[in-house]
This record gives sequence, structure tokens and C-alpha cells, in this order.
Amino acid sequence: MPTILGQNQYGKAENRVVKITRDGATHHIKDLNVSVSLSGDMEEVHYSGSNANVLPTDTTKNTVYAFAKEHGIESAEQFGIHLARHFVTSQEPIKTARIRIEEYAWERIEAADANSRFIGADEVKHSFVRKGQETRLTQITYDGSSWEVISGLKDLVVMNSTNSEFWGYVKDKYTTLKEAYDRILATQVSGRWRFNWTDDDQRMPHWEKSYEQTRKHMLQAFAETYSLSLQQTLYQMGSRIIENRGEIDEVRFSLPNKHHFLVDLEPFGLKNDNEVYFAADRPYGLIEATILRDGCEARIPVDLTNL
Repeated sequence: MPTILGQNQYGKAENRVVKITRDGATHHIKDLNVSVSLSGDMEEVHYSGSNANVLPTDTTKNTVYAFAKEHGIESAEQFGIHLARHFVTSQEPIKTARIRIEEYAWERIEAADANSRFIGADEVKHSFVRKGQETRLTQITYDGSSWEVISGLKDLVVMNSTNSEFWGYVKDKYTTLKEAYDRILATQVSGRWRFNWTDDDQRMPHWEKSYEQTRKHMLQAFAETYSLSLQQTLYQMGSRIIENRGEIDEVRFSLPNKHHFLVDLEPFGLKNDNEVYFAADRPYGLIEATILRDGCEARIPVDLTNL
């Protein structure tokens, strides 16, 4: 045979599942987009078309919805762990399961007390508005003996309107950028962090609390760093997470620099004292780096679009 089969996987991508938990009149929402990818003894289906070892992707889709009922959705991470364990332990040909989940957050709408009579309740506890700040992410990988959990977020837009400078950089004949001693620093955060929980004998992290605290430390570092470069801010964000969250060994960020340029108002006889800016869409600087706990090795892919 002149060719051989390399790495392969299959599954059902982007299964949208919304789980409503009814606690009396108070409802809670978990809104997930779940992608299942399975690999193992799948050579024959590629070579001859035999489906003897293939669990249909439609079955993986059905499992996502059934597990939402049977296990509930405590967190994206815990739900992914349930799914990965099931596929590897229930199907002998499947050696590795990778579950990727995006979570879309909702917050409760506070209704006016005077309007409660229209729905026959003292409080409105079942109405929500989608949060638009970021999308929460997790990837669960299980091979039957060890776990890898990488969580994170994307599309979180942040800005410091001052306490940022950029000067002292290399200049050549093509350099036109002026040095800045007071500038806007803004970015759209895409970040991932890897947990050091790898087997069932270890104490499992509290996934919801971990996400909330990691996000908090990341944002505090962004706000509290007097920045001489976006690289410096990125490093402080990752370091703050690792220093404060013992369950995390590695953080990787991809931070586009959302440039804000002062508008020249002199043609109109106006002075622009760091007040009016043009927010540039593209091109943009792209700053990326991994921050590690000392003694640990990097495992998060360099290209976050592949995670």
C-alpha cells in the first residue's frame, strides 16, 4: 500500500444545548455549544468503509442532550468530563475523546415591582438577557487514564484610557509612528489556561469558582498595570492568574492591540488634548505569549484558533 493513514478523528460539532433548571419559580440557564471529537481504532472505516467500530455522530449528538437531562450541567468543564468519560469507557474502539464547549452567559432581568401583578408573581425570576462581554470556553481531553482540561474565554474587550505609554522602540527608515507617553490601551482578550488536574485521584477544581476568580485576577492585572507595552500587560495578566490560582499551571493569551489614534483637529482650529480618537479596525498589532508556572512545560497550542 503506497499510503498509510495518519491522525484522524470524527464526531458531531456544535451541538447547541440549553438546560433550564427550575427551582420553584426561580429558573437557571446553562447555554452551551458542544463539539464532540473521537479517535481510536478507526483505520478500517477509512481503508474499506467498514463501520464496525464507528459510533454514529448522530448518537454523540443524542448523548449530549441525554446527559444534559441525566447529569445536569453544573459547569461546562464538569459536563465535558461526563461526556468524555462516557465515550471512552463505553466504546472499546474509542481511545480518546475531546470535548470542546463554548458557554454563553445569561443574567437575570430585574423587573419593576409595580409590574409584577401582570404575571401573577411578586418577583420575575425567569427572564434573562444575554451577557455580551465574552464567550467562556473549555476543552476536555480524556484517553482512559489521564485528563487534560484547558479553559478560557474569547471576545472580552477591555480598555485603559490612560496609564499606558509606548516609546524607546527600534526605528528605521520606514518608521513613522510617534512615541506616546499617554495613550489608550485596548484589546480583545482571547485566553486559555491549563489545569494541573490530570487524574481521578486528584481533588477536582471547583470549575465555576475557578473561572470567576481567574477572570477577576486577569482583569485586575490589566487595570492595575502601568503599561509600557502590551507585552508587559499580558505578562502581568498571566502571572497574576498563576500566582493566585494554584490549580492552573499555564496561561496563553492572544491580544490584538485595538489601536486608538488621536484625531488631528488643528485644521478646524481645535486643540485635541487626548480627548478625541479614531478607533482603528485593522490592521492591528497582535501580541501573543504563554506564561508558565516555574518547572512546568507548555502544552497549550501556540495557535489558539486550533483550540
